[in-house]
Amino acid sequence: MRGNNILGILFANVHEEKIRELTEKRTMGSVPFGGRYRLIDFPLSNLVNSGINKVGVVTKGNYQSLMDHLGSGKAWDLSRKSSGLFMLPPFGHESLVNNSRIESLESIMRFLTNSQEEYVVLSDCDVICNIDYRDVMVTHMKNQADITVVYRYGKLPKMISNPSVYTIDPDGRVRDMVINPRQSGECNFGMSMLLMRRDLLIQMVTECVSRNLYNFKRDFLQRNIEKYRIYTYEFTGFAQNICSMNSYFEANMALMLPKVRSQLFDSNRPIFTKVRDNMPARYGLGANVSNSLVADGCVIEGSVENCVLFRGVKVDKGSKLENCVIMQDSEIGPNCKLNYVVIDKDVVIKNDRSLMGFQSYPVFISKGSVV
Repeated sequence: MRGNNILGILFANVHEEKIRELTEKRTMGSVPFGGRYRLIDFPLSNLVNSGINKVGVVTKGNYQSLMDHLGSGKAWDLSRKSSGLFMLPPFGHESLVNNSRIESLESIMRFLTNSQEEYVVLSDCDVICNIDYRDVMVTHMKNQADITVVYRYGKLPKMISNPSVYTIDPDGRVRDMVINPRQSGECNFGMSMLLMRRDLLIQMVTECVSRNLYNFKRDFLQRNIEKYRIYTYEFTGFAQNICSMNSYFEANMALMLPKVRSQLFDSNRPIFTKVRDNMPARYGLGANVSNSLVADGCVIEGSVENCVLFRGVKVDKGSKLENCVIMQDSEIGPNCKLNYVVIDKDVVIKNDRSLMGFQSYPVFISKGSVV
């Protein structure tokens, strides 16, 4: 596969309403994750590791932090004279009310038509995984498919938005597709990733718009199952859909498992992110840290267990943190007790505070708060 013959399109704002607490002041793609990453780092790194060196990032609003994070794309080797990283705000449209992928693709039609790549990979930013699109391309060519969709086999994640469930023939072709079914057992559900020819994408988007059809799953895929050769690629590695605050919390906690880390952070397929030069984490004489991810720049003088601490977090003496996600530059004062708490950036927890949630309902503290 020639990676430079594939164009990547990432939708940075889709499903923001599912974690409104974290996307009120940022887009879905710039939600922090895993101590030093943003959600967009995973799909963007997947594209780069697959040899794709031209990527367009479609976004609607609240994308200041996303632009600051991505910059020129240098961290992903996308700062180039030709190809590279392209930010695609919704020019030509006053608003994209329903976050429709078809409407978003129509708004970037000039970018699509001016590109020279033969194929396009479309992906959302709310799935944490490490996938090799070269394997998807091999499957696509082998089946002589018009469209190849990526799916997983298992139970539907709770709170997932309008899931697609496929009925698949033995040769991998999609025979039927249902949307948002009442499904109790295991099934083949889509991961919002697909591969197709660029000219076919332009043709299908144009047809949908001309008929006022803007639902991507129903109008773009479901209506065309008989018309086009739609095949599947099964992804079997670790993947987590970020479709609620609980799933976001669980995805961070899953990083404590060596098996998950080995699948997600493969040394042959690294996850790139913006580098922030900082001092190493410092631990006080009375610090006690176990089974936690601690980023650079942290200063820990208390007790931390089963936690994810982002860059620049400070934990004062006497404080005890368990099962928490503490984002960048937040400060935990002396003698605090926190359990099952998600804290956004630049939060200050003053002395002797006690906050406790539950595994299925973690407490959330919004960005810049003082408790």
